[in-house]
Amino acid sequence: MKKNVLGIAGFSGSGKTTLIEKLIPILKKDGFRVAVIKHDAHDFDMDREGKDTYRFTASGADIVLISGRSRSALISERPCSLDEMIDDADKKGADIIIVEGYKHEDIPKIFVMTKRCGYSMPEDIGGCVAVATDDIKRIVNTGEAGIDAGIDIWDIDDASGIAGWIEEGFETGRFNCISRGEKTEMGMDFTHFDSEGNARMVDVSDKDISLRTAVAAGRVTVNHDTFELIKSGGIKKGDVLTVARIAGIMGAKRTPDLIPMCHPIITDGTDVRLKLNDAECCIDIEAEVKCKGRTGVEMEAICACSVAAMTVYDMCKSVQRDILISDIRLISKTGGVHGDYRREE
Repeated sequence: MKKNVLGIAGFSGSGKTTLIEKLIPILKKDGFRVAVIKHDAHDFDMDREGKDTYRFTASGADIVLISGRSRSALISERPCSLDEMIDDADKKGADIIIVEGYKHEDIPKIFVMTKRCGYSMPEDIGGCVAVATDDIKRIVNTGEAGIDAGIDIWDIDDASGIAGWIEEGFETGRFNCISRGEKTEMGMDFTHFDSEGNARMVDVSDKDISLRTAVAAGRVTVNHDTFELIKSGGIKKGDVLTVARIAGIMGAKRTPDLIPMCHPIITDGTDVRLKLNDAECCIDIEAEVKCKGRTGVEMEAICACSVAAMTVYDMCKSVQRDILISDIRLISKTGGVHGDYRREE
């Protein structure tokens, strides 16, 4: 059985627990059963002195179980390994298992960096796939954190965005190249690597065919003069919005040629919409893709949006070089084993 495990690591006081508190209700709202495993470097008392459970453990019982009307607990007089706790959470039906701490374990993890604890990545941390921080610009611009290329960087307050990224990561198998011991432990049946670590395309032949949709959005910000030229049709290369729309549709169709191991999909419909935003002096882009298939079309929608934005840049670069492409993101998706998703803007 595949175990969807993600660690939240960081130095003491960095904000790990607060981030997890924000993620749990979002993941639950999206239909997932969430388990949390916490590592405490010190001993702790869960059964208070004077209570029956305390008296039983004090008498020498190795295992004490208690159940009430709404909750149950197990107290074991020995430490449990992370593997044991993950297996237990999996057996109890958890869809997503969040692990706080255990920063040295080889599980995919988000490392939390905040002002209170400093902006540095431990050299011995394993499996880091993302960073959550309160100062993205500082980390990106200075490079002082020592973050490897390819690691996603998130605003620690964007719990909704992080939750959506977690869900998408488990659905696509992006995290599964990080293993604990044997590769099969992390669900290598749904990853881009085989049991020997060789690249492969995921086998989706056993998945059900269903209607799948995805909507992505982005923005191209220009200066006032460029905006007026686009608006009036004064760009020498032609009608910017029309050309960008066609390019976006073509981009959706060529997604498997651009993204390694991405499945070729017969799309049933692609719509790319570009809207002039006078207030922000920008072009807002939205791409919607639909298909009936065994895998989702999120990448097709994101690719369509990105290519449309790049085309706007290409059409306008002769009059402005510092055009900004930003906010490329998944807005919503439907279909698939994990159901529907909608980003909270």
